[in-house]
Amino acid sequence: MPRLPRASSVVAALLVSVLVGCGGSDARTTSEIPNAAGPPSPSIASPPPPPPPPPRIAPPSVASPSIPPPPASIPPRPASIPPPPASSPPKPASIPPQLASDSSALAATATRSRVSVHGTPDGPVSQTFDHPQASGAPLTFSVDRHDGAWLRVRLPARPNGSTGWIRAADVTVTKVPYRIEISVDAKELRLFQSGRLLHNFPAATGTGGTPTPLGQFYLTELLAPTNSGYGPYAYGVSAFSEVLNSFGGGPGQIGIHGTDDTASIGRAASNGCIRLSNANITTLAKMLPLGTPVLIT
Repeated sequence: MPRLPRASSVVAALLVSVLVGCGGSDARTTSEIPNAAGPPSPSIASPPPPPPPPPRIAPPSVASPSIPPPPASIPPRPASIPPPPASSPPKPASIPPQLASDSSALAATATRSRVSVHGTPDGPVSQTFDHPQASGAPLTFSVDRHDGAWLRVRLPARPNGSTGWIRAADVTVTKVPYRIEISVDAKELRLFQSGRLLHNFPAATGTGGTPTPLGQFYLTELLAPTNSGYGPYAYGVSAFSEVLNSFGGGPGQIGIHGTDDTASIGRAASNGCIRLSNANITTLAKMLPLGTPVLIT
């Protein structure tokens, strides 16, 4: 077999030099590649061996414990308080303008285990309320006024008509389109929604010795009584008897509830509570949220 010209050995050496310079993981030096045309030309120096390639770094496993998986979903914001526009700078917690300018009543539900009440904004704490209440119902206030990061609320406490200031950051504020008006003289309960009369129910009120207190109050809790005589549902009201400091082991709180004594409806027959027929209290229980205003005249 004829020998290749010397020029071919130069080409072969250059080709080898190019392959080695690519840095492939299986590249070899010229001394490792046999030359079919004989030994390389002495005038062509063999290129130095390339530096070893950098170690390969395997990509992290998807199941790597150091990379927590993304949450399955982002919990939604409360629908009651719309978030501010993304371009707006953060502001102190307060009632959004769309709630503050609305004619509906406002209810404030606690978002922490204890809410402090102040006599004035930034003033000393006058009392505290636990959330939830002893009955298990959420602690709820009726908003009477707002001032930036502070809310003046009606309190579920004696004396009747008490108010105080709480921080807006401690509660969630929602609109309440309903209101209740109770006439002691007419022995009736009227329910309004957005100013429109929905229902007019006959009611029993307190007797002359245990009168129903008058004033502006709100619904504080909804219970399903286990003792007889109160019907299927009973709303607690932020009003308290002005005659009885306690009643049935409780603080003498006024309620709106059903009754098994249907003959008492339309009369002054209770210890101060408002009695409705079981059918009518069931209607209210399916509609009214806590924080609904109650005006008793």
